[in-house]
Amino acid sequence: MLEQNVIAIDGPSGSGKSTVAKIVASNLGYLYIDTGSMFRAIGLGLLNLGADLDSDVDVESKLHNLRLEYRGEKDSLILLNGDNVTNSIREHHVSDAASKISQYSCVREQLKIYQRALAEKNICVLEGRDIGTVVFPGAKLKIFLTASNEIRAKRRHDDLLTRGALGTLTLEKIQDDIISRDTRDSNRDLAPLKAAEDAILINTDTLSIDEVVSKISNLSKDKF
Repeated sequence: MLEQNVIAIDGPSGSGKSTVAKIVASNLGYLYIDTGSMFRAIGLGLLNLGADLDSDVDVESKLHNLRLEYRGEKDSLILLNGDNVTNSIREHHVSDAASKISQYSCVREQLKIYQRALAEKNICVLEGRDIGTVVFPGAKLKIFLTASNEIRAKRRHDDLLTRGALGTLTLEKIQDDIISRDTRDSNRDLAPLKAAEDAILINTDTLSIDEVVSKISNLSKDKF
């Protein structure tokens, strides 16, 4: 298999992969590509268009109305049809929409082509659920981050609270949603959430962000 200059960080929601991927890329001087933001942006766009997210036909028919521009900047991570949606894609209902539309091959194929194009000329750090298994199976370094349901729900709760986006959501509701999403993501026929056979598993329950970053950075020294 052809090797690809990519660090692939996969794992379920709330395992810390987005935060870790950003810091690893920054520390090593590599390009960070937030694939989750792309699915969220597509999900948001489809919601705005009133698409039936349970219908692959309706989703595919409306996809052509959505145009993404990935900038990778903190305050301007991604644009949807020219609008900066960096903050709005982090709302809780958008996360659920992203999970639903990620089951469709039309969405995944469109984003896979876009992600590969971004990674052609740079050493990249990507995070998601199938980066090391489907999008970049030849990635030089594959990581799979895990964490308990309780820890992931608490992290999600605290993040929403900090951003003032918690609303009426309870910790219990967030945990239930995480469990449901895990089940959906792991059991879908297309690109299910799973660790690549050659991925290195890291449980983040008792590790700080700096400790996880250090582990991955040290592993990358032998790969690039």
